[in-house]
Amino acid sequence: MSDKKNKSNGNFKLEMDGKTTIALIIGAILLFFFVISLVKDNITSSLTYSQFIQELESGNVEEVKIIDMREIRGKRFDENGKRVNFTTIIPYFDDSLLGRLEQVGVSVIGDSKGISLGDVFLQLLPVLLLFGVIVWMYRNIQNGGKNALSFGRSKAKQYDNSGDNVVFKDVAGQLEAKYELQEVVEFLRDPERFTRLGAKIPKGVLLVGQPGTGKTLLAKAVAGEARVPFFHMSGSNFVEMFVGVGASRVRDLFEQGRKNVPCILFIDEIDAVGRTRGAGYGGGHDEREQTLNQLLVEMDGFDTDKGVIIIAATNRPDVLDPALLRPGRFDRQVVVAMPDVKEREAILAIHARNLTLDSDVKLSILARATPGSSGADIANIVNEAALFAGRIGRECVKMVDFEEARDKILMGIARRSMVMSEEDKWMTAYHEAGHAILHYTQEKADRIHKVTIIPRGRSLGVTFSLPEKDEYSRRVGWLKAQLVILYGGYAAEELIYDETTTGAQNDIKQATELARKMVCEWGMSGLGPVALGAVDEPIFIGKEIAQHADYSEETAFRIDSEIRNLLTEALDKARDTLRRERGKLESLSKALIERETLDNDEIRKLWGLELPSEQKLPELPSDSDVDSKS
Repeated sequence: MSDKKNKSNGNFKLEMDGKTTIALIIGAILLFFFVISLVKDNITSSLTYSQFIQELESGNVEEVKIIDMREIRGKRFDENGKRVNFTTIIPYFDDSLLGRLEQVGVSVIGDSKGISLGDVFLQLLPVLLLFGVIVWMYRNIQNGGKNALSFGRSKAKQYDNSGDNVVFKDVAGQLEAKYELQEVVEFLRDPERFTRLGAKIPKGVLLVGQPGTGKTLLAKAVAGEARVPFFHMSGSNFVEMFVGVGASRVRDLFEQGRKNVPCILFIDEIDAVGRTRGAGYGGGHDEREQTLNQLLVEMDGFDTDKGVIIIAATNRPDVLDPALLRPGRFDRQVVVAMPDVKEREAILAIHARNLTLDSDVKLSILARATPGSSGADIANIVNEAALFAGRIGRECVKMVDFEEARDKILMGIARRSMVMSEEDKWMTAYHEAGHAILHYTQEKADRIHKVTIIPRGRSLGVTFSLPEKDEYSRRVGWLKAQLVILYGGYAAEELIYDETTTGAQNDIKQATELARKMVCEWGMSGLGPVALGAVDEPIFIGKEIAQHADYSEETAFRIDSEIRNLLTEALDKARDTLRRERGKLESLSKALIERETLDNDEIRKLWGLELPSEQKLPELPSDSDVDSKS
């Protein structure tokens, strides 16, 4: 109770200090204007010496005060007969002045110029303000550099190691990565276990993986397992507009690490500051290079025996400077891969453990329905599903909510308010039915998941297929089957309406790109296994901007011929198949018009086909299995 009271009093004191400072500043400004107004009130008018002589001869001057025979201050009557103050400067020595004043009966007083309170205040005010600014900046620096002149301090955020922290069990899958990082945890817990044998723990660990795979989560899990302070800082926070700030922040970050041993320093998106040095690779940015040089120096001279580990994350390891990746700095690179189907099911279970799920929810089907999705994508799908269920007012989250969430993220929100004519609906239904039929006739094609004619995003309908298992490479048979399926909508429109529409634009584009890669990159044509068309990829831009034609015109002609042959062969197969299966095309299109969406089981029942048996996913290996294999 006393701790809370003291903490509350401390917060109140800080709040009062801030209010007092503001009040003092406002009071000083008001006092300044008050003194100025007093001075202005005392000096209401200024006369030239000639005007003063005229007023004196006219009898309007009542009394004067001569100051050092250089300035005259006094009172006179204005044109309205009101007494006002005036002042004038004596430009030359006038020995007749006193006689004139005595002649008209003006009261004369002699005085020397002194220093008034207003003059003293006006002279001291700039000094006081400058002193106050210096004291204010000094206090801010002493308070941790959170305000003025703190741009040279590190912006690293420290996460407390007390309470519920992220640990390895909160990270689904990534067993190999967790095994690599387990050594870091053990070193932070018991460094003597390694140092007494003469072993040296890696100074830095670089987590490499695509966005959303869980690199930052793994770093937090290492800190949670080791129960040590965790300092997090983004690579972009190092470089500012001021020269030398980045290097200063690097020094301050490592200084924080030395003061909090054992701890973990985590630099996220290190490619923002660690890009390859040199003109043309990063634009020759001197400030970024100075920051990188300081980082290299700190890591090279950093004593990891003290219990400080540097962990960094990036999705662009190819752009990092070689000096940063050499042994002695980032000794170890840990690949954080995209999750496979079983890992996706485990990630779904982790994110859905706080949801109220309906009995019809099958995480294994959802895992198959999200190929190529990262952990962040899956977390987003689970959250969107809960939002859909809450929007409708359900008591629990159903399978249809997950389906809707996945479709929204992959294809866009359903545009049910879009008004389509009956002719457009039938044309879309025939187009999607053409794609769907070819999924069943092509032996090496993926299993179809659902067909819908509900507009989503920029498409009027979607045919969605799912692979039986995760594929890491594709064979020629699957690629050619994919070309045939892509031309299914085009062939169906041509068969039914004897003309085609612009709806096949994206299908044709995908088919052409796929065929070009088969010919120029994968060696799946009559040209043989030859890579054609070198890609120019400047490292400081990070994407392809040009492609050189490193082949002759004759070869270019052959490339065009091979691509056209692949596409023509696929289109002919699609036309022949749909002519033979026109009855199924008609029945499926009619069912789509009636129901708008059909899944695999409903299509098989419509055609009287055997329902597929659900395949059980392989068991996810445990941590002990990974340890034994390693």
